[in-house]
Amino acid sequence: MGNHCLASPLWSAVCYAEATMHIVLAIGCIVLAVVALVKCLPKNPDMFFVQNKRTKGFWTGMTGGAVALTLLGFLGIGPFGLLFLLAGACMAAVYLADVNPAVSGKPDSY
Repeated sequence: MGNHCLASPLWSAVCYAEATMHIVLAIGCIVLAVVALVKCLPKNPDMFFVQNKRTKGFWTGMTGGAVALTLLGFLGIGPFGLLFLLAGACMAAVYLADVNPAVSGKPDSY
C-alpha cells in the first residue's frame, strides 16, 4: 500500500477494500485452478484421443501451470500479479468448460 493509504480514514478504507477484493479474487482463482487439476488427473488418457482433444499430458500441464500462475499472482511475485491470476483462471476454465465434459465418458444430454 502506498503512502496515500495513511493520509486519511477514507483512503484507508479504500485501500482495505481493494486488498480484500484482491484476496477474494485470488482465492477464487486458486480454487478454480486446483479443481481443474484434480478433475484432470484421474481421467483416462484414451478419452482425450477419442474426443479429439489434446493429450492428457498437455491438459495436466496446462492445469498444473494454471495452479502455478494463480499462486504466483496470489503471492504477488512480479509486476503482473493480477494478470497471472486471470490467465491461470482462464486456463482452468477452458479445461472445465470444454475438455472435462468431453472426456468424462458421459453421453451428451442434448
